[in-house]
Amino acid sequence: MNLADCGTQLATLVDRTVIASPEKTPLSTAARTILIMARAYTKDGNTFLTTGDLVNALAGYYYGFGWLHFGWAYGLLVKPETALDCCPFKGTCERLPAIYAPKLAEKTSRYARLLETARTSVLPAADPATSMHDFSCRILAIAGCYAMQGTIYQKAGASEDALACYSYGHGWLDAAVRSGLFCIAGERQLFTV
Repeated sequence: MNLADCGTQLATLVDRTVIASPEKTPLSTAARTILIMARAYTKDGNTFLTTGDLVNALAGYYYGFGWLHFGWAYGLLVKPETALDCCPFKGTCERLPAIYAPKLAEKTSRYARLLETARTSVLPAADPATSMHDFSCRILAIAGCYAMQGTIYQKAGASEDALACYSYGHGWLDAAVRSGLFCIAGERQLFTV
């Protein structure tokens, strides 16, 4: 998917997503935060795109998708009907011009390390006998799957797809931490709390 389409798709989905919980409840507060963060990463991606920073645009958009998809999966947000055919991972990412190769390689490697560190820095906050614990474990598995897929892409030389995977997986994890599903037991600065 090309970056402009990725940003447009994310912005459209964020705008059409609604909060599922009643106003003035802790869940509606969490849902509002998820939407605010997804909008912020959309805006960041757009700013990077228009200023020619394609590497950070890619990372920003996919991070925003991670936040949004977490909100849908957790039930904080209602997924719009148009979301059924809108997956940022359909096909491969747009290949960036060669002038971006050094920055792309550095950021991809750094985001791989950040995601791995983030995964090992959290513990499920809920009791193991609860469904929230099970969901926390599912989020760790999702982050792990995207870390693994990112590594596969990175080894194959598809750095754009690798960066998208690392950013997306970290977005899921960050949103879950912000929503209270995890305790931070390690590198606190990796999360927006």
